[in-house]
Amino acid sequence: MKILHLDTNHPLMIEQLAELGFQNDTDYTSSYETVVAKIKDYDGIIIRSRIKIDAHFLRSATQLKFIGRVGAGLENIDTEVAKELRIQLFNAPEGNRNAVGEQALGMLLSLFNKLLIADKEVRNGLWRREENRGLELDGKTVGIIGYGNMGKAFAKKLKGFDVDVLCYDIVGGVGDENARQVGILEFTKKVDVVSLHTPQTPQTLGMINEEFINSFHKSFWFINTARGKSVVTADLVSALKSGKVLGAGLDVLEYEKASFENLFSEEMPDALQYLIQSDKVLLTPHIAGWTVESKVKLAQTIVDKIKATFIEKN
Repeated sequence: MKILHLDTNHPLMIEQLAELGFQNDTDYTSSYETVVAKIKDYDGIIIRSRIKIDAHFLRSATQLKFIGRVGAGLENIDTEVAKELRIQLFNAPEGNRNAVGEQALGMLLSLFNKLLIADKEVRNGLWRREENRGLELDGKTVGIIGYGNMGKAFAKKLKGFDVDVLCYDIVGGVGDENARQVGILEFTKKVDVVSLHTPQTPQTLGMINEEFINSFHKSFWFINTARGKSVVTADLVSALKSGKVLGAGLDVLEYEKASFENLFSEEMPDALQYLIQSDKVLLTPHIAGWTVESKVKLAQTIVDKIKATFIEKN
């Protein structure tokens, strides 16, 4: 079987797939059109996010048996057409869930303790202790929206704190020893922190908007290590200005390109300018699941799933 790798990944992926008998070709730079022209020759492709795998791409891939996405989400693949064509999809949320959980916790603690502000001030010769008095996480109620791999990993990281962890998910019965699943009314009534861990789907696009934010009884802290387009940034900014949102840790932004490799090329929106200038906001460039360790785990997860499906079953 021939596999085309369209994005760079950890070397173990090609090495192990070769050992299993697969032929591996790489093309990390060609355009969508160039790849589509030759995709009919391949049984599998390995991607991250560089090229959108739409209906035209999939129907051109007449021999394609599987797609491995070295990441958690599948939003850059037309999953309905893939299902119609019986193309198997492998993703790897198991590979970077721990990294995402650690980043979410790190962002929250940094915001609570004003670490970014205090660091900048000390570097500029300011020694302001009272102004940088922080908050403790103990005693707070942390709410997790989306309780799959990423949400569960974050809840596990919170076990060492004296906190009440609630989760909300459209799927029932996902709560566990680390988080109690509740309905949206209890969730919006009790939480002090909201951490988003949902995939990008038509249902989650723009879900964090003015109406949703204002449905919470208390002002809250917001963490997003999921997808930027799940948040209406202008509405989040309004809530930060009014104090409804006390602070935000944002690893992802609404304005990211689909490849996640760049932000945007247009003029900077006012809402983004506010985020960049605000001391209430902590920003990182989509790196929550982007650790040295997760690079290995992501690649290994995809290899293991391909092996289990096409080698061990035969």
